[in-house]
Amino acid sequence: MSFPPRFLEELRTRLSVTEVVGRKVKLTRKGREHWGCCPFHNEKTPSFSVSDEKGFYHCFGCGAHGDVIGFVMRAQGLPFPEAVERLAAEAGMDVPKATPEEREQAKREASLYDVMEQACQHFERHLQSPQGREALAYLEGRGLQDETIARFRLGFAPDDYNELKVALLSDAITKNMLVEAGLLIQPEDSGREPYGRFRGRVMFPITDKRGRVVAFGGRIMGAGEPKYLNSPETPLFHKGRQLYALSMAREGARATGRLIAVEGYMDVIALHQAGLDQAVAPLGTALTEAQIEEMWRLAPEPILCFDGDAAGQRAAGRALERALPLLKPGLSLKFATLPEGEDPDTLVAKQGPRGMEDILAQAQSLLERLWITETRGTPADTPERKAALEKHLEEQVRLIQDQSVQFHYRGEIRARLRELFFPPRPQRANAFKGKGKFQPPVIRTTPLPALKSPAHQLEALLLAALINHPDLIDVAAESLGQLSFADAGLDRLRQEALNLLAQTPGLDSETLRHHLEAHGFGEAVASLLRSTMAGFAKASASAEEAKKGMLHALGRLRRPEIVKALQEAERRMGDEASEEAWEALKTLQDELTAIDHVDDDEEL
Repeated sequence: MSFPPRFLEELRTRLSVTEVVGRKVKLTRKGREHWGCCPFHNEKTPSFSVSDEKGFYHCFGCGAHGDVIGFVMRAQGLPFPEAVERLAAEAGMDVPKATPEEREQAKREASLYDVMEQACQHFERHLQSPQGREALAYLEGRGLQDETIARFRLGFAPDDYNELKVALLSDAITKNMLVEAGLLIQPEDSGREPYGRFRGRVMFPITDKRGRVVAFGGRIMGAGEPKYLNSPETPLFHKGRQLYALSMAREGARATGRLIAVEGYMDVIALHQAGLDQAVAPLGTALTEAQIEEMWRLAPEPILCFDGDAAGQRAAGRALERALPLLKPGLSLKFATLPEGEDPDTLVAKQGPRGMEDILAQAQSLLERLWITETRGTPADTPERKAALEKHLEEQVRLIQDQSVQFHYRGEIRARLRELFFPPRPQRANAFKGKGKFQPPVIRTTPLPALKSPAHQLEALLLAALINHPDLIDVAAESLGQLSFADAGLDRLRQEALNLLAQTPGLDSETLRHHLEAHGFGEAVASLLRSTMAGFAKASASAEEAKKGMLHALGRLRRPEIVKALQEAERRMGDEASEEAWEALKTLQDELTAIDHVDDDEEL
């Protein structure tokens, strides 16, 4: 069975070799690799090495070597197709079949990888040659150590139109291949010879997830534009899908659960050199949806650390907009802002890793960033401006595709809006509080129109009374908060009303209705208040009437619960009579009697 090469490539990069091997072999991390005893031969001293960065395992004892697919084949005795299918299911990937065209494309890409590798080695050699002396001095002047320069395979492209072409052309590498790889530019005039794209520049190799060179970024030495130049789109390189240094950041990200996205090549390199080896960067463009998804494969909440200047904050804003529709439970972004005039490179140079860690520790959640972005500099001092802000935030929340995440964002945003529009005032003293022991007042309950009303009629009366008399929250908040209404629509209205009254104490009935309407409950409130209701739930009822009726309605809703508790108390009393059991039984009997007792002269 044949599989498309691109599919196999994606499968290998989605899975962690250490995680798969670690299910069978006890691994211990040493440096960048993990070590354990080889599962394929008997040994007491670990000689079995596994590396996520390199994407393979190797035993220095028996020579066993391979990638994640090869390990599953050998460890579980599976043929290649079955191993691929099993791992694909684990990675959540559908298994396709390769077409002849895909196989031909894979051969071409394999050749281009060789071309890019040879070009990278060529640029590396030039950096260490007399021609690259100025470029090397520039890198060292930026604080890069020899080890860092070698690890990131930095190089230099001489200021010559034909130098690379002459150096790389051979029987195996043609001009067309160099053009297809993005190393040469073919003039529109087909009669002219292709010439080198990168000239007089420090070269930054861009690798794929497996560490293979697929493109280059070049920084010009001296004056000239553009300052940075990237490879064009090629069969190997898709700018919006790849991240600089992703293959190098994978190990650090898996170890720490953290990924840091910064703006430039030098920022990434400086952070890695300082020990923050979880840094990556987009490639000269705003962060794309594909890059966000790629980062989530390594960390659930990547930190975007952009410059504090206007351009950096615009980039952060664009990333936020692109991330909103993609949010899923547990997957989000965080935002860290550098002091204006600083970038990660300069900050680390001045303050060391600790300075950068302090910035990262202050990273804001995506919700917090959204709130600040939308409210900073936006006055909310008139009803019209409040409504405009509320509408715009609701539009932003609706962009979130996952309904669960959208629901919680909406709740958080509404709570913040209530606090912004109606700052909390000091709580009124509870009328029942006193210096002595609390003694509940004796309440002669007012009956409901029909004592055998269905539960949802009682629920409707309670909500109508609360909306018409918001002050009842003082005596009913705890009971209403513990109830769960049988009618789902009324239950949502109950929760929203309780949230509003908790966030903004002292709301009058008119303002409460306005807020409920603004949050999508307008029709529900209108229908509720139009329905026939007991006198205590009407706006015309006195405060005392409303309170008596509310407490009686709450009791009626709690009656099944009390009856059940009373039956359990009677059972306990029969099993083991005691003063404590008797007091519990008597309390429940009194409570039930109070609920069921209605004086004839108080009937409506």
